[in-house]
Amino acid sequence: MKRIVFVGFRGTGKTEIGKRIALHKKVPFIDTDEKIEQKTGRSIPDIFHDDGEKRFRDIEREVVASLPSSDVVISTGGGVVADPVNMEHLRADSTCVLLTADLVTIEQRLTKKPRPPLTGLPLREEIAEMIDRRRQHYHAAADFCVDTSETSPDDAAKQVLMLLDNGVSTDQQRKTALEFFKTGRIPAPSLQALEDILTGINRDPQTRILGVAGYPCAHSRSPHLFNALFSRYHLNYHYTWFEDPELVEIMNVARAVDAKGLSVTIPFKQDVIPFLNEIEEHAAQQIGAVNTVVFACGTATGYNTDWLGIRKPLVALKGSKAVLLGAGGVAAAAAYALKDLDMDVTILNRTPQNAQALAERFGCAWAPWDAFDRIKPDLVVNATPLGMQPDTRSPLAEKQITGEMTIFDLVYTPPVTPLIGMARQKGCRTITGIDMFVHQAREQFYLFFGIDVPEPVIRELVT
Repeated sequence: MKRIVFVGFRGTGKTEIGKRIALHKKVPFIDTDEKIEQKTGRSIPDIFHDDGEKRFRDIEREVVASLPSSDVVISTGGGVVADPVNMEHLRADSTCVLLTADLVTIEQRLTKKPRPPLTGLPLREEIAEMIDRRRQHYHAAADFCVDTSETSPDDAAKQVLMLLDNGVSTDQQRKTALEFFKTGRIPAPSLQALEDILTGINRDPQTRILGVAGYPCAHSRSPHLFNALFSRYHLNYHYTWFEDPELVEIMNVARAVDAKGLSVTIPFKQDVIPFLNEIEEHAAQQIGAVNTVVFACGTATGYNTDWLGIRKPLVALKGSKAVLLGAGGVAAAAAYALKDLDMDVTILNRTPQNAQALAERFGCAWAPWDAFDRIKPDLVVNATPLGMQPDTRSPLAEKQITGEMTIFDLVYTPPVTPLIGMARQKGCRTITGIDMFVHQAREQFYLFFGIDVPEPVIRELVT
């Protein structure tokens, strides 16, 4: 039997429900907190009091790494999800069920089982603070969610078994979704895999779907990368293309198939925001664009990892004079990243009003497109789609490029764009869109699954 792992905050019922599932499945039940107490010969409160939380987390990590890999039901501690090493172990060949409950219910349950405080706040405020702090980690850990606020352990266990046996989506929802996927440009082998997952005779209801959402997006390398990572980390997931000119269709299908998440690309990075329940700070208050959507527990949360993918390769150029070409969603992420590195940024766009609007948001300069030659930048960042099929032109002429410049083209298909090719001929330092793709994809994978993939692993898979 595939391992079943329960995660969630204290007081959500992981132990009681886990025991019932184990009894039903006729397999052993393991509580990681009990394993820690057995391993140390001490109680959890004593470890916290005498050695502190850090020592407890170290022991917890050792216990998690030693757990059986199959034929077992596991209940974990409330903070286990915040450690990427734990998530790599717990997610492998497992189905993770996130249990939740409202604040009042958790408070009532915890007053009967006192534990050392994690903050100096009153109990209910501490619960709210810690759940909020861990929410991203809980959502990353969740394959399925069950709210235990108003259910008995027996009823909650029945809900879990229903999810494990049937999944979330109905037969009709999956059939409708398959027709949607058939209208896109999905390669035949990938389409067959989708058909098997959605409507096949031997369908595994615990297999989850993710994908890239855009129009066009058939050129995206994300499916190849993510499916390779699923194999590497033993995750029961499949990544595909959600290609359609209508974003509402994409979002409807994603929810119908209970998708785990979406990588959002052109032209939907700004349009997707109204479809979301929550947006993290960088995406909402600053960039105004989302490239990552995580679905969990009935909510859709938007993030932006583009700015991190742009910032990482440019750290050594902090304080440089930069020209940013473009004024769309990716350009907004680039502007945020460049300003975060204290650069002197000028935004150029074919439509000057768009350049001005973006510049005013981030406190940058702006200018008409033909002002490039007099700026003499140290760094040029291309955030336009020029260079990508079907428009394979360079945004700059060869004579505008000098050998002292660093050229960063955010287009990654093809890997060597006309702009990068000309810049290399001029002896420029060049950064390709692959660099951005690698770093932002690493952040996306962490948001989706809580696993921190080493950068060289992703780079090897995409180059």
